[in-house]
Amino acid sequence: MRILACNGVGMVSIRFSKMIRWWQIGLLVSLLTGLGGCSDVRLTPLAEDATILAFGDSLTAGVGVRPEFSYPSILAQLSGRTVVNAGVSGETTGQGVKRFAKLIVEHQPQLVIILEGGNDLLRNEPESKIATNLGKMIQLAQSQGIQVLLVGVPEKKLFSGAADFYEELAETYEVPLEEEIVPDLMGRLSMKSDYVHFNQNGYRALAEAIYEKLRNSGAFPDQ
Repeated sequence: MRILACNGVGMVSIRFSKMIRWWQIGLLVSLLTGLGGCSDVRLTPLAEDATILAFGDSLTAGVGVRPEFSYPSILAQLSGRTVVNAGVSGETTGQGVKRFAKLIVEHQPQLVIILEGGNDLLRNEPESKIATNLGKMIQLAQSQGIQVLLVGVPEKKLFSGAADFYEELAETYEVPLEEEIVPDLMGRLSMKSDYVHFNQNGYRALAEAIYEKLRNSGAFPDQ
């Protein structure tokens, strides 16, 4: 009887071990799948004479530094492309969506970088409303054959990462997403000129992160 009992326990143990092993494999596959998605989206290479439209609020405008030290200015130096600074300080996505179409027509960009939503979050606007406005901008750009890079900003919490809806938008519209740099810089006093804006080093770090994201996504194959 004891032998039978031991064999029974052994069989249960083997089955349990196999279940654990398959669960671990399934979890690994899920994680690897999750690490793909928007981070693997490829961009069509930008011509040397391409125009990039940097659209957003004060972080794009470069509040806290002189114009030549804003992230669009630094990105132009890094990429060798024309980068239009279309940042408006204090702007919400609701306001931004109203001027987006005009800028697209005016500048005819091959790529738009959208870095907006921070002012909405500071004002406790519903995330669904922010996502809807950003989605309208992405849709409009894509309908004109214009590529998009989305940049996420953090929620109004201490040490928060980018709000979840940025990743959801990137997956829905299949656009690359840079979601780490702004939350990271927001938590580093040495990179800031005030509570919400960056200093010269901060904007350079932002430009470099955006440049690397674009380069790794295929926008600058010659670099």
